[in-house]
Amino acid sequence: MAINATAKRILKALSFDGIEVEASRNLADLKKLDPMKIFYKTVDEKIYNGGHEVPVRIFFPNETAFRCYGGKMRQSEESEEVKVLLFIHGGGWVTESIDNYERICARLANATGQYVMAVEYRLAPEHKFPSGLEDCYAVAKALYARQFILKAEPENITLIGDSAGGNLSAALSLLARDRGEFLPKRQILIYPATYNDYSGKSPFLSVRENGAEYLLTAGKMQDYIDLYARDEADKQNPYFAPYLAQNLQNQPDTLILTAEFDPLRDEGEAYGRKLMEAGNHVEMHRIKDALHGFFALGIKHFHVQESFEYINEFLRGTGSETEETTLEKA
Repeated sequence: MAINATAKRILKALSFDGIEVEASRNLADLKKLDPMKIFYKTVDEKIYNGGHEVPVRIFFPNETAFRCYGGKMRQSEESEEVKVLLFIHGGGWVTESIDNYERICARLANATGQYVMAVEYRLAPEHKFPSGLEDCYAVAKALYARQFILKAEPENITLIGDSAGGNLSAALSLLARDRGEFLPKRQILIYPATYNDYSGKSPFLSVRENGAEYLLTAGKMQDYIDLYARDEADKQNPYFAPYLAQNLQNQPDTLILTAEFDPLRDEGEAYGRKLMEAGNHVEMHRIKDALHGFFALGIKHFHVQESFEYINEFLRGTGSETEETTLEKA
């Protein structure tokens, strides 16, 4: 169903440039007031990145193979193999938190039947690149090395992130390959940020087509980029902007979901094509009529339902469509 004229006028009125950090964080924190929290089964833990404690929260699927004992978990003798989605939240590297993403993570756990392990990485501008990425790397390293209470085999771990979290997931896969300490097998990138420029010089048409009237504006994205980077040199680093990577070989099997009316649409799809050209397995789906951020909508929303169908097919290894046919369906 296309966006009608009235909805477009409302979206345009709500689409404005400029990021005021504290105000944006306070607005995002309203999502903590969630009456559904009492139904989420979670456990909080921490993993160290040097001297910094990185909080993580584990979300249990409805059909759980674990039991909780005094805040700790042990695997039941009858349990099946443990499967984990290592989730990195969005928010432009500046806002959002595990608390704000609780409903999304709980819904993801129930929809996939897998444990969701969410990372509370440090935010910019207080902690600029690469602090948040290094927090995510430390958590992933502990999980892949089985040095965590969830003892999942590496082949049963999937990286997943949305927007800035998609950026961090893609960067984490590159960093893991280059450091050689572990190598993710799968990653799911939901409308990921992969580039470094949202000005009129951007090579991506979607920045100009969708960058002013669909909530997330090109101006906001440029502000997020500037808050995240320490300097202009950071913006040329492939761990900052994965699209710039010269070598994309030996990357995980990748699922990319993009939104039709999103300034990030084209760079996400372009990154997928570069991954494919480098010899990686890539599946891409553009969600028709969707806006950036649609993944936070309710489970009954058809964009979310469509996304979970693609995610579950990918996790089961049953997706077989090529990039061309999936995007033609959009």
